Amino acid sequence: MNRYFTTNEFYHLYNRGVEKREIFMNKSDYIRFIHDLYEFNDLNPAPPFIRRGSNVGYQVSNIKPRKILANLHAFVLMPNHHHLLTEQLKEKGISLFMRKLHLGYTNAFNSKYKRSGHLFQGTFKDVHLKNDRQFAHLICYTHANPLDLWKKNWKEKQLTKLEINEALKFLEKYRWSSHLDYLGIKNFPSLITKKFLLEFFNGTEGYKKFFIDWLQQYGKNIDSIQDLVIGG
Repeated sequence: MNRYFTTNEFYHLYNRGVEKREIFMNKSDYIRFIHDLYEFNDLNPAPPFIRRGSNVGYQVSNIKPRKILANLHAFVLMPNHHHLLTEQLKEKGISLFMRKLHLGYTNAFNSKYKRSGHLFQGTFKDVHLKNDRQFAHLICYTHANPLDLWKKNWKEKQLTKLEINEALKFLEKYRWSSHLDYLGIKNFPSLITKKFLLEFFNGTEGYKKFFIDWLQQYGKNIDSIQDLVIGG
C-alpha cells in the first residue's frame, strides 16, 4: 500500500525484526546500519562499503554531495528494533529512504549470516507528529529505549535520584542512538540534524534538564504520547 508523507513535516518511523528476532547480532551490525542510515539517505545510488582491517567497518563516501531525502533528527537502534524521528525533504523521500535502508541492510545481513527471506516485520510503521511538544517527548522516549537493557522493570515505578544517575551513566555508554550527540558528546554527528531541537531546548544543558525531568515523570509523560508510540 502506498503511503503519503508531507514534505517538511515530522514522522516517527519504526520497525522490528520478523518474529521479534534480533536484527543486530554484534557491533559490526550496528555499524553497518549506521553506515546505511547515512548512505541510503540520498537520492543518488549508494556507493559500495569498504572493509577496513580485520574489523568490518563502513566508510562514508565523499564522491559527490548527497541529495538528502529526509532529515534524521533522532534515532535509536535496539537489538530487535529501531526508532527514527525524521522530516521529509523531498517528495516521496521517506518512502524511498526506508525502502533503500531496509532492503540494503537485509541483503547485507542475509549475506553475512547465510540466511534468506525477510528480516523486518513487514513494512515500517509511521506516526505523523503534529507539534513541537510531541516531537520533544518522542525524542526522550526514543533516547530512553536502551534503559530496557539496563533494568527491565524500570518503567514500573518512579525512578529514585540514585537510579536516575545510574540510568544517565548507562545511556552515556550506549553508542547506538543520537542521545550522546544531543549531550554535546560527538558520536555520530553527521547522521542527525540537531539545530531544530537544540533551539527548542535552548542548547545541550536545556536538553539534558528536559530529559532528566522526563525520566522522573515517566508514567505521566508516556501516557501523554501513547498514540505516538507503536509497539515498544
